[in-house]
Amino acid sequence: MILAAIDIGSNAARLLVKEVTETPGNTLHFNKLNLVRVPLRLGFDVFEKKIISEEKIKMFLDTMLSFKYLAQAYRVEKIKACATSAMRDAVNGPGIIEKVWQHTGIKIEIISGDMEANLVFENHVAEYMNTDHSYMYIDVGGGSTEISFFSNGLLIFNKSFNIGTIRLLKGQLTENDWDVLKNTIKAVTKGHKEVIAIGSGGNINKVFSLSKKKDGKSLSLDLLKDYYKELGAYSIETRMEKYNLRRDRADVIVPALQIYIQVMRCANANEIFVPRIGLGDGLIQHLWAELKNKSS
Repeated sequence: MILAAIDIGSNAARLLVKEVTETPGNTLHFNKLNLVRVPLRLGFDVFEKKIISEEKIKMFLDTMLSFKYLAQAYRVEKIKACATSAMRDAVNGPGIIEKVWQHTGIKIEIISGDMEANLVFENHVAEYMNTDHSYMYIDVGGGSTEISFFSNGLLIFNKSFNIGTIRLLKGQLTENDWDVLKNTIKAVTKGHKEVIAIGSGGNINKVFSLSKKKDGKSLSLDLLKDYYKELGAYSIETRMEKYNLRRDRADVIVPALQIYIQVMRCANANEIFVPRIGLGDGLIQHLWAELKNKSS
């Protein structure tokens, strides 16, 4: 079965297409067929003006229409589409969702931050890792950061914080915002086994690529600090040229590193694994489970 997920974030919209096969013994394989990313950057409108501009609405509709046709070309049987922080905050978000439905037939659900954290956790990466440690999922987006804490085979904590790269770039975070995040993480991880971080999001994926590490290897907290200092010392234009970054990555990668570093410090985590999973992967896992439940 071919399934697709559409993740409409504060920085970009993504279409992920996967083929799901089930082998004897109920072993599931999720094979990625395509991932398309369009830098809509909705958060740059919303976090300042609380509204998505007419120009961005047109871009949004064009993107969803192209996603529809691409999904048809791949013979996608089911699509699950979700919008996150920027659309949650946009006064005209519900109206835009209705327009997309009328123009494309794609039904978009604006999900809560905590639901977003749940969907990232759907990837179940920590369940396959060493039980001698606790694990913290950190998913950093443009408008929010989702944290899930996993210990002794159980999900202990799952929450979304309105701390994101675009909000940070725009100077919209207060000391209280940071204090709530830091104090929460310290309280949640206290008394548990040593924490290892699991990072998701385009920025940590890019840092992992820059590190030239082999898949399955971790990045140290010290290495993230080094990249934060190194990248932060350059202008956006220099980052684009020196590290071969798109503009919509070059401006948010430094604030993203700041968020990962702060969370890892508070959790006393000295390393982070980057399995290259995200909300889209969780959406497809969730969609598959929904379809299986309906058919059983």
